[in-house]
Amino acid sequence: MDDYRVLADGLAADIAAGRLRPGDRLPPLRRFARDRRIASSTAARVYRELGRRGLTVGEVGRGTYVRTAAPRAEAALAEPAEARIDLELNFPVLPEHPALLAKSLERLVRPDALGAALRSMGPAGTAAARQVAAAHLVRADWAPDPGQLLFAGNGRQAVAAAIAALVPAGERLGVEALTYPVVKGIAARLGVTLVPLAMDEYGLTPAAVRAAAPLRAVYLQPALHNPLGITMPDRRRDELVLTARELDLRIVEDAIYGFLRPDLPPLAALAPERTVVIDSLSKRLAPGLSLGFLTVPDGLTRELAAALRSGTWTASRFALEAATGWMADGTAAALEEAKRTDAAERQRIVADRLGGFRIRADPQAYHCWWDLPEPWRADTFVAAAARRGIAVTPAGAFAVGTGHAPNAVRLALASPPLDALAEALDVLAGLARGVPEDSGPGE
Repeated sequence: MDDYRVLADGLAADIAAGRLRPGDRLPPLRRFARDRRIASSTAARVYRELGRRGLTVGEVGRGTYVRTAAPRAEAALAEPAEARIDLELNFPVLPEHPALLAKSLERLVRPDALGAALRSMGPAGTAAARQVAAAHLVRADWAPDPGQLLFAGNGRQAVAAAIAALVPAGERLGVEALTYPVVKGIAARLGVTLVPLAMDEYGLTPAAVRAAAPLRAVYLQPALHNPLGITMPDRRRDELVLTARELDLRIVEDAIYGFLRPDLPPLAALAPERTVVIDSLSKRLAPGLSLGFLTVPDGLTRELAAALRSGTWTASRFALEAATGWMADGTAAALEEAKRTDAAERQRIVADRLGGFRIRADPQAYHCWWDLPEPWRADTFVAAAARRGIAVTPAGAFAVGTGHAPNAVRLALASPPLDALAEALDVLAGLARGVPEDSGPGE
C-alpha cells in the first residue's frame, strides 16, 4: 500500500476514535509534511485522500477541517429533504395552483382527446404544440422560431441532450465554477470533461473562457444563476457572445428560472446561430409536471433530435398535450405571474431577516447565496442548521473540480410557507451570530 494511504488510514482511525473531533483543523500541509518527515507532495495526497473518503473538507484561505457529519450523496439535491423546513430544494407550488391546473385538464378526459394524447411522438412534438410553446416562451424582444423547438421529458433531459449533441465523449465543456450540480452527473455519464470557469460579481468572465480554450461548448446560466442568484448585466452578455464567436463556441443556456425575469432576453437574442436555450415546466408550473424545451440554432435540429431519441429523453405526448392546454388557455401565464410576485416577496423577507449579512441574489430569484460570517464554515453551519430542523445546501455541492469551495451556503426559498420561511431565517440569523457548537481548538 502506498505510504500516503497508510498515513490517511491513521488519520481516519483518529477521526473514527474521536481523537480528531468534528470541526478540528488539520495542520497546514507544510507543517504536516515536516512533522511526518515526508514530501509536501505526499502530504497533499494524504489530504486529498481524506477528502475523497468524505472525512474532511477544505475551505479557501482557512485550511482543512474534519467534517461535522458524513457527506451527503449528490443525489440528495434531487429529492425532498427530510428536514422540517426545506431550504435545500425549490418546490414553488402555491396553494391555489392545483385547482387551476385541474380545471384546464378537463378537456383531456374526453375519449377522443385522450386517445390522441396516448399516441407516440417524436422530439419535434406537434406543429400545434410548437406554435403554442414558441408564443409562451417569449422573453423581452426575443421569440423562438416554432420550427426550431424540440421537446424533452424535463429540463435535465434537455440539458443532457444538448451536451450529448454538442460535446463528444472525451471533449471539454466549460461550466461556471459554481453550477447546477446535476450537470456534473450528466457529464460523467456522457464521458465529457468539465472545465470550471472563473466568475466575478457579474457572472462568468470572458477572460476565463479564453484561458480555458480549447472548449467544444459552454454551459451557463446568465439569468438568476443557480446557486449564486445573480443576473448578468447587458455588457457582460455582449462580451461573452463576442468571445464565443471568436472561439467558435456553442452555448448551452440554462433558462429554467428565466421566466422570473421576462424582461431579460436569453443569449439567443444576441447569438441565435450558436445558442441552445433550455427551459422547462418544473419551475414554471410544478416539479411533478415535467416537460423540457430546447430552442435550437438553425442547422442543429437534426443533431439535437437524434440526441433526444438516442438518450430516450423525448417528451410523452400526454405531457405535451397537457402543457399545450395550460399554455394556450392562459393558465401557465397566470401561474408564472403569481410566482414572480411570490419570489419577490420571499426576497423581501430575506432582506428583512438577514439584513447585515453578505447575501447575493437577484430580487426576483427563488434562491440566494450567503457568504457566511466568521468563525462559521459551510460544513459546520449546514450541520448546525440541520440540528434545528432546517435543510440548507453547502457551497461544495455546486463546486466543479478539485478546488476549495467558498465558505457559503445556498438558501432555496420557494418550498416553505412565507411564515415558516421567516421563522427559519430568524433561526439561521441567530445561529450565524453565535459560535459553532462543535468548533475545535484549532492547531
